[in-house]
Amino acid sequence: MNAFLTAAMEPSGAITLAVFALAILLFVTGWLAPEVTGLLAAALLVTFRVLKPDEAVQGFGSPALITLMGLFAVSAGLFRSGGLDRLRALIASDAIRSPKRMIALMVGVVAPISGFIPNTPIVATLLPVVEGWCHRRGVSPSKVLLPLSFATVLGGTISLLGTSTNLLASDVSSQLGFGPLELFSFTAIGIPVWLLGGLYMLWASDRLLPDRGLDDGDLLGSLAREGYLTEVLVPEGSELAGHSLHNSRLQRRYDVDVLEMQRGSEIFSAPLADRTLQVGDRLVLRCNRETLLRLQQEHTVVLSPPAEQEEALEEMKHPAVTSMRMVEVLLPNGSTITGTSVRDLRFRQRYNATLLAVRRGNQVLRELLGQVVLQAGDVLLLQAPLDAIRGLQANNDLVLLDELEKDMPTTNRKWVAVLVASLVIILPLFKVLNLMAAVLLAVVVMVATGCLRPGELQRSIRWDVILLLGSLSCFSEAMQKTGLAEALAQDLLHGLQGWSAYGVLFVVFVIAQLFTEALSNGTTVVLLMPIATAIAQGLSLPPMAFIFAITFAASQSFLTPIGYQTNLMVFGPGRYRFLDMTRYGAPLTIGLAIVVPWLICRKFGI
Repeated sequence: MNAFLTAAMEPSGAITLAVFALAILLFVTGWLAPEVTGLLAAALLVTFRVLKPDEAVQGFGSPALITLMGLFAVSAGLFRSGGLDRLRALIASDAIRSPKRMIALMVGVVAPISGFIPNTPIVATLLPVVEGWCHRRGVSPSKVLLPLSFATVLGGTISLLGTSTNLLASDVSSQLGFGPLELFSFTAIGIPVWLLGGLYMLWASDRLLPDRGLDDGDLLGSLAREGYLTEVLVPEGSELAGHSLHNSRLQRRYDVDVLEMQRGSEIFSAPLADRTLQVGDRLVLRCNRETLLRLQQEHTVVLSPPAEQEEALEEMKHPAVTSMRMVEVLLPNGSTITGTSVRDLRFRQRYNATLLAVRRGNQVLRELLGQVVLQAGDVLLLQAPLDAIRGLQANNDLVLLDELEKDMPTTNRKWVAVLVASLVIILPLFKVLNLMAAVLLAVVVMVATGCLRPGELQRSIRWDVILLLGSLSCFSEAMQKTGLAEALAQDLLHGLQGWSAYGVLFVVFVIAQLFTEALSNGTTVVLLMPIATAIAQGLSLPPMAFIFAITFAASQSFLTPIGYQTNLMVFGPGRYRFLDMTRYGAPLTIGLAIVVPWLICRKFGI
């Protein structure tokens, strides 16, 4: 370690290591958000003159980061327009009856999709659908949620677009002078990794995944936390009329629970799966805002006020031409309408607004909305004309939280979104357009065709990811500028001299796996890639082979919930314990450490 110690004794090297140590401490302890830690590191390296300002922030202008921002928007347009509704319907269909079938679907369908769409929005979209399937089938979510995360992680290395780590690796590779990675650079290795990982997941699901149960005692509370209780009517022409809930797509395609049905003066409680629906039936649903808007647009149900049923049906035949908006309002402490039921309050006449849903902490309100007694802290979902909403802003009894959607989701443009997303892959593949240009043009087309609105474009970008990846590039630059990367590589060369190419790649791969689990995938790429490529050059091996090793190790985390975003997303809903993930992921991690270096050696002929 003589060369590394010499470099570390230099002022700039010592400062870089000190900043690096501080960043590791903050990453591990979580005292600061990861993206804030990255910005702090960049600021400190500039403050102590290790880097110039333009060197510290050059990552923010990289083509890879711009491409990633565009991918978030393209993904949002695809999801919002209903481009993946068929996948949601398939997951919730009667054909998927067991956890093993669900895992097979994730491996065979979800994983390949995550090779071209960032896996975080995929998990965010499918998580409530899979949870709903678990509750309907009586299956513990712990039996299927971890495979959902693992499937998207495995599929993420099929192409360059699958994860932000891939794009960051391409950018670092370009900075190091080895050129950017192509769209399908990883595919020859990514496909075997996906298939082998999928086979392992199917084999290990019964053996290594825990059964944490359904937690039925808290089911209704969880439903209240995750969505609204909403009253709707079955209108004329609805696909629900004449069909049972079991045979309709209401529960299969959407994350919807029907809690109660009212027909005239009769009220029916769950289970309702075999009861045939009729025009005019009033249903109490549990669903989220997006689903509520989608159902209204498709005329499957009509959002119903807590008024008399006949009045509501009459209004359905003569819809108002006034431009309507949806808003959330909060009942603050001291509101004069607390303690009064919605019906006694004559809410609709008083505020010229239709009450669509009520959310109250962890409590599920099983009674009809007209009978709900309002309490301080209740959040109400309203539909009202613009002038009525402006009136609410000046009302002390209700606090306007936010305007939700300006109009309905554009499901009639789903094929436009699918076509645009497909062209993002096809055009760079045939060298018609550069990948960044294709993604940016796709964003413009998504907005121009109405698949995505300008406001949604801004909200779709994961700014925490962008800030983290953009700021982390300062570490790579500092490691090279201070000579730390080259010095550490020289010291490692002495220990690896005489090893086979496979042995060296195996060591590099395992080190990168440990860094990924302890820190983050982005940190692993920017810190280890300069060192790994220097080792490759010192051993006269292809540097690109080592870039692949670092990228695959950093893109796949299966041991801890903190190593990868999607693992953390399923950790809570699956009621997992820390070692559950380690037990299920350890064999896969070891298997990849053995197989991936061998696949890389075969690809590069070393």
